[in-house]
This record gives sequence, C-alpha cells and structure tokens, in this order.
Amino acid sequence: MKVFAVVTILAVACPTGLYSNPQCCAADVLGVADLDCDVPSSTPKDGADFEAICAADGGRTPKCCVLPILGQGVLCQDAIGTD
Repeated sequence: MKVFAVVTILAVACPTGLYSNPQCCAADVLGVADLDCDVPSSTPKDGADFEAICAADGGRTPKCCVLPILGQGVLCQDAIGTD
C-alpha cells in the first residue's frame, strides 16, 4: 500500500492544497514571484509532460502557484517531477 501511495504522488505535477494551480511562467523573481504566467495549453499527465507543455509555449517553466493574479504567479514552487 505504501508503494502505491508513492507512485501516485510522483505522477502528479502539482500538489493539492495551496500550490495546486499549474502555470507556465516566463521569469522567476528571486524565487518569490513568477512573471508572465499562463495556464498550460493542455492538462499535464506528469512532471515531464508539464515541462514539455511549458517548453513548447515559448520556453516557459512549469510552476505550481497559489492563485495567480493578472498573469503573475505569486508564491510559486517548482512542479513535481521536473528538472
């Protein structure tokens, strides 16, 4: 049962809760805010897929953010399973 839980966690690009909003962002400012963020063009299956979707959208970086405001991702973290 523990192995199943670990595999399930690794397959999700963004955690549930506060940082649950997947965003493709162009620039990171001091690890606090991300600029020019958009919702991914398709739903990512996992971290690698999320990374590929954002890269295809102008070389953006996959982030998991608190609710974005006007294209700015305030309080973001790197997506799970990305480089």
